[in-house]
Amino acid sequence: MFTQVVHEGNRNSHLFVLKALRKVHPVMKVVFVTAVVFLAIGILLSDPADGPPSNSVAISYVPVTQQEVQSVIGMVAGQVLTSNGMPSVRMKFDQAFKYVGTQSFVLYDVANAEQHFFVDADKTGRIKRMYWVQFEGYLESNNHTYKYAVTKSVNIAGLDFIADAYARNIKANPGRPDSDGSRARAFLESKGYRMASDEVLSQRLVHLVDERKRSELMIIYLEDLSAMGLAAADLAKDGKAAARWDQISNELLGRALKNMEMSRL
Repeated sequence: MFTQVVHEGNRNSHLFVLKALRKVHPVMKVVFVTAVVFLAIGILLSDPADGPPSNSVAISYVPVTQQEVQSVIGMVAGQVLTSNGMPSVRMKFDQAFKYVGTQSFVLYDVANAEQHFFVDADKTGRIKRMYWVQFEGYLESNNHTYKYAVTKSVNIAGLDFIADAYARNIKANPGRPDSDGSRARAFLESKGYRMASDEVLSQRLVHLVDERKRSELMIIYLEDLSAMGLAAADLAKDGKAAARWDQISNELLGRALKNMEMSRL
């Protein structure tokens, strides 16, 4: 429709030009014709079939790729996080921990990840301890599998979890900017939360969903280490409190399990 109106306007313009040329001096005719030719070229180059008019808005539709498709695995009601897969479980967290939200993303371009956070923080948003639950699975576009060096394991609600703990200074060792840990901290900061200090204790629990080992449920329990009057360096192999690590890590695991109840669906 728009193209037809333009072409009709062009035809009327051509008639007007021909009538005008009959009354113009020969030299002026050359100048006038030249101007008309350049005008015609401009009209052709701006043909609406090549794109929208300059005062219109162009809308681009970008196809969604496999890696951009995210599925919601965990649903939260109050203190309870329920998963209908990966695996099907119900996790209930102590009342001291407030649910602050979830986010999903593609991790390192190879796996889908869905994170949920329950935090125990003061009025200023300083986190004393928290639970970070992550459902993760490799994309169908690759054949990767999860591989862990197992030094300790625990059974929760009939499910085997690989258990490891560590002390870390998150400022000195922040990890990759696109890591799940960096994304977790950025999400919490966007909600007004941050760890009470850069010194943290972390208990990680990992359950591999099936024999394929391509999907996992990861639960990370973190505490502010500075509350114990210690730094991560103190608990290193050559640190001043290295001899206390076994006791500290065992007690950490006990607290991680105490404030969370899990049941199978």
